[in-house]
Amino acid sequence: MMKTALDLPADALDEHETKFVAQIRRYGWFGTHVSEDEEGPGFSYTTGFWHGFRAPEVMLFTLPSEIAHEIFWGLYHGLESGERLPLNQPVDNVLNDYDVIFRPVPATKFARFFGWSRWFYRGDDFEVVQLVWPDRKRRFPWTDGAPPEFLTAQPLLSDSR
Repeated sequence: MMKTALDLPADALDEHETKFVAQIRRYGWFGTHVSEDEEGPGFSYTTGFWHGFRAPEVMLFTLPSEIAHEIFWGLYHGLESGERLPLNQPVDNVLNDYDVIFRPVPATKFARFFGWSRWFYRGDDFEVVQLVWPDRKRRFPWTDGAPPEFLTAQPLLSDSR
């Protein structure tokens, strides 16, 4: 059985950890938003999808935290209904009228991006996918003709396309 922070005694948790665990107990997942800084664009990610559904956690870059949260709720409800997150192919039921693509994130990126998930899962024994969204002309960052700043706004964490 997978050990998580849910198994830790309450007196071993600080205030932030207690809130984090309480959110996962109540809602099944927690969304973390990291603001843009000198190291790169802002990003958001889930913790709890792997625990609840053995489905990868999901991360995305640059979108406002409120929009990311809505997307994550939609994905969570889909997982509750038995949907899975297909990799490396267009998915049309996530972002209004636009396809997105889920790309696997290698564990070598976990330390840089997924601190709370690593804490919750007590290490790197979980999966993550990056939700990549297109520009208004439906081009993905790797598509010919996509503006270079679009790739800067959505760094690709995996080599697969």
